[in-house]
Amino acid sequence: MALASLERFVELAGQKGIKKLVIAVAQDEDVLKAAGIARNNGLITPVLVGNELAIREIAGKVGFALDGIDIYHEPDSAAACALSVKIIRDGKADILMKGMVATGILVKAILDKEGGLLKGGLLSHLAFFESPYYPKLLCVTDAALNINPDISDKVSIVINAVNAYHSLGISEPRVAILAPVETVNPKMEATVHGAMLAQMQRRKQIKGCLIDGPLALDNAVSAEAAHHKGLVSDVAGQADILVTPDLNTGNVLYKALNFLGGAICAAVVAGASVPVVLTSRADDEKSKYLSIALAVAMA
Repeated sequence: MALASLERFVELAGQKGIKKLVIAVAQDEDVLKAAGIARNNGLITPVLVGNELAIREIAGKVGFALDGIDIYHEPDSAAACALSVKIIRDGKADILMKGMVATGILVKAILDKEGGLLKGGLLSHLAFFESPYYPKLLCVTDAALNINPDISDKVSIVINAVNAYHSLGISEPRVAILAPVETVNPKMEATVHGAMLAQMQRRKQIKGCLIDGPLALDNAVSAEAAHHKGLVSDVAGQADILVTPDLNTGNVLYKALNFLGGAICAAVVAGASVPVVLTSRADDEKSKYLSIALAVAMA
């Protein structure tokens, strides 16, 4: 069974019970709107960390009721992120969400060796897209965190994405390792990585998925393009997960799908001890709400 729509995350989240969501630097209009929708739909109870005066002002503006909501006043962004992580570690919340703060500041708090949330391996960004031109959801990784991942990093990136699919009820997602071409060229690292990861899956070094690579983007998502290239593959033309060569490629693909491809998106960071909702400042409240639902479904 494939994931056909982002609304499926809302259905799955509704089966998990209400989760506590702590928002780091919560004075963000779209984030509070999204959290309000998620609360009204019975998915979360928010915990707000940041500048209390600004939070109350924005909450009043967007109609976000603060009755019964825990607010931790911490006007310094780095300290607010550290406090949000501590709230998770203390068992007072289940999910972390980025508010009005730079991604790097929040990630630094998550990666803190003594007080962070890293559970081993690597943090990676997962963006799930619902496109009018593809029959199921596409997960793009990594568009936000890992700049130039080596082969060991890519193993972690693949495993994070596969584990996410397992938590969403998909037992064997199809993983395409993207490169400019579908043939191995020793001078093109992305093609070598693709072949290595595919062979690692065949030898059961990476489990719970099907991997093929290298695959060009057209071959990964179009059965017709794969047929024209003579590719015989369990992944080509029907990928669930697209693993990009580097952050440059991932970020361009992410924004192309959003702004030119008519897709809508939900995104999280995987690899921490809890799901982390990490969306772009350009994402609207609907995308942020669906991202919260995704995190609840994964929790």
